[in-house]
Amino acid sequence: MPTSLTINGKTHRVDLPDNVPLLWVLRDEIGLTGTKFGCGVAACGACTVHIDGEAVRSCQVALSDVWGEVTTVEGLGSPKAMSAVQQAWADHQVAQCGYCQSGQIMQAAALLSANPEPTDAEIDEAMQGNLCRCGTYPRIRAAIRTAADKMKEA
Repeated sequence: MPTSLTINGKTHRVDLPDNVPLLWVLRDEIGLTGTKFGCGVAACGACTVHIDGEAVRSCQVALSDVWGEVTTVEGLGSPKAMSAVQQAWADHQVAQCGYCQSGQIMQAAALLSANPEPTDAEIDEAMQGNLCRCGTYPRIRAAIRTAADKMKEA
C-alpha cells in the first residue's frame, strides 16, 4: 500500500512494505544518502534523522511508524547556506573519515533545538549514543558550543 512521507519539506509517495526501515526508504527509495547505515541496531547513531524535530535512529523506525515530518542532514541546510551546526562542524574540522558525522550533526541539531545553552555534561549525555571511530569527540563538543553561540546571535 502506498505511503506518503514529508521529507525535508517535500512529499514523497513510496510503495513499500510497512516494516521497511526508514533508513532504507531514505537511501534506496528517495536517494538521500547523507543518512548512513552503521550498525542496524540503533547503537551507533550514524542513521540519526529528525521526525518532527526529535532525533531518532532511522534503522529502527519502520515505515508504518513514521509519525511526522522527516528531516535528514540534507534538509538542515545547503552548501550555500549551511545551518549553524553544519558551519560549526566545518569551522572546527570535526570530520576525519566523516562516516558518522551526518548522524552526529543531526543529534547535535536536536540537542540545540531543545537546549540552546547546553553544558559540557549535557552535550556529552545527548551525544553519547553517537559513536565516532576516529575519536573526534573534543571537536564535536567545541562545534556544538560554537553552533550554540551562533544561534544566540541570530
